[in-house]
Amino acid sequence: MPESKPEDYVFPACEAAGIEREHPDNERIDPAKPIRSWRSAWRASLLRAGLTICFHGLRHTCTTKLAESLTSDQTIMAIAGHVSRKMLEHYSHIRTEAKRVGLDLIAQAPNPVIIQAGVHQDANQLQDVRENASANLLS
Repeated sequence: MPESKPEDYVFPACEAAGIEREHPDNERIDPAKPIRSWRSAWRASLLRAGLTICFHGLRHTCTTKLAESLTSDQTIMAIAGHVSRKMLEHYSHIRTEAKRVGLDLIAQAPNPVIIQAGVHQDANQLQDVRENASANLLS
């Protein structure tokens, strides 16, 4: 498709154009409309590219990458079209390295305020301790 435009479809509509062939009949292809069945175009594209991947695997990969990038569950579910948390868990396969990074982030969190044992604290004193600790962290 030498005259392709940015708004054209990657898999355009084709009426018996033989899109799976190396040189489909260009006059039967309408790049402004999407293909009715993507299966033939997908397989032909993989064959030409020399790839052996499963289309459904892309869904798992996308969901996992989103989850590893700390995207919210609600956002991932909206993008993937999942309606339940169970489906989100089924499609996301968080790698060990991503889990390690997440745990490292927790380990870097500031220590909570520790009040010495045996010292009586009322609510006002405890609030002062918390505010001072936050101010010290900002310093």
